[in-house]
Amino acid sequence: MKRFIGATAALALMLPGAAVAQDTIKVGILVALEGTFAAGGADGVRNVELALKKVGYMAGGKKIETVVAATDTTPATTTRQARKLIEQDKVDIILGPLSGSEGIAMRDYSKTVPDKTVINGISGALETTWVNPSPNFFRFNLDGSQWGSGLGAYVVNKKGWKRVATVSADYSFGYTNFLGFAVDFCKAGGEIAERLWVPLGSSDFAGVIAKLPDNVDAIYLGMGGTDSINFLNQYQQAGGKANLIGGTIMADSTVLSSKGKAKDALIGTPTSGPFAADNPAPEWQSYVKEYQDAFPADKRFPIPSLFGVGYHVATLAMISALNEVKGDLSDGQKKFHAALSKLKLQTPLGVVTLNENRQASGSVFITEVSDKGDGTLTNKMVGRVDNVTQTLGMTADAFRAMGLPSRTTPDCKALGGK
Repeated sequence: MKRFIGATAALALMLPGAAVAQDTIKVGILVALEGTFAAGGADGVRNVELALKKVGYMAGGKKIETVVAATDTTPATTTRQARKLIEQDKVDIILGPLSGSEGIAMRDYSKTVPDKTVINGISGALETTWVNPSPNFFRFNLDGSQWGSGLGAYVVNKKGWKRVATVSADYSFGYTNFLGFAVDFCKAGGEIAERLWVPLGSSDFAGVIAKLPDNVDAIYLGMGGTDSINFLNQYQQAGGKANLIGGTIMADSTVLSSKGKAKDALIGTPTSGPFAADNPAPEWQSYVKEYQDAFPADKRFPIPSLFGVGYHVATLAMISALNEVKGDLSDGQKKFHAALSKLKLQTPLGVVTLNENRQASGSVFITEVSDKGDGTLTNKMVGRVDNVTQTLGMTADAFRAMGLPSRTTPDCKALGGK
C-alpha cells in the first residue's frame, strides 16, 4: 500500500482494491500516525488492509473505499479530522480512534452525526462507553480496566510481590489501565506505596525515577510506545534493578521489537492484555500467519501489535454487520447499528459480544516477557481470565460507587488492600 504521511495532515488514500462507484461504502480510518503511538497506528492501517483484502474489498455486496485521517492522539486533532472525514470526504463509517482521550472525544462527536457510525479502533478509556455512551459508537475491544484484570492477583499470588510503586501515563487510558490492575491487586491484599504520573509524550523521566522508593517488591509501569522505551533507557542508566510489572501497552510488540538493549530490562515482566503471542487457538494462529504472509518482515512487527489487533477486529465487525444488512445504510443506518449491537463476532481472540453500552466483554491473557533465544523478545502466556465484564465482575452500582479512574481512584484500602 502506498502511503504519504504528512507532518500534520490527514491522509486521504484508497487501499488497494478499492473502487469508486455509485454502489460504494466509504470508510474513514481515524488513526494516530504522529507522536508516541505512530508505529502502532501504522500497524492499525495494515490490519484494516489485511481484513479488507481477505474479502476483496467487498461487504454487503458493495465496494469498500477507505480514507485515512492521521491524528496525533490529542482530542482536538481527532475531532477535527473526524469532522473532515464526515463533511469533506463524505464517509459513511469511521474506524477509530486509537488512544484513550481520543475515544472520549469521538464518543461526544458521534452524537452530533447520529446517522453515521463510529466503530472504535483500539482506544481504551473506560468513560468512552461507561459514561453517557453514544448510540452510534461501538467498541469491540475490551477497555483498559478490563485489560488489567487478573494481573494484580497474579503478581501477589504467583510472584509474591505485595508492595509496589506505580508509574503511569497521566491521561484517561493511563488511569483506566491502572485501575484494572489496582482493583485486582488491592483485592488480593496488595499495597501501593507510591503513585507517580507522567505526561503522555514525555522524554525526561529523571525526576520520576529519583522519586521511586527502594522498599518495594516491584514497579508497575503503565505507559507505552516511545514513552516506555525512553523510560527503560533512563531507568537502566540510573542503575534501576527492581522487578517490573507492565501495563497492557508496556510490553506490546511496538516496544518489544524496538531497537536497543533497554527493552531487555523487561525480560520476566508480567503483563496482561487481550491476547498472548503463543495462544494455541487455531483462529489466533491462523490470523498471525495471515499477517506475516501479507507484509514483508521489515514492514511489520513479528506478530500483530495490540493496536493492529484492535483495528483488525473493528474491521471484521464492520464487514460482518454490513453483510448482515446487505449493505443497507438507509434510514440513518438504523439496521446497521442494530446488527452491530447483536453481533456474535468471530475474531482471532474468540467470540466477542457487546453489552448494553455497546462495549465488549471477553478474555484477558496474563503473559510474561521472555527471550526467544535469538535475541528477540516475546510474551509467553502464563494465565487467562475469561468473561471479563466492563464492571470487572462487580455489580454496576458497586463499580460506579468506586468512582471513575483518576490519579487517586481506586482507593486500595477500600478494596481490602493497603
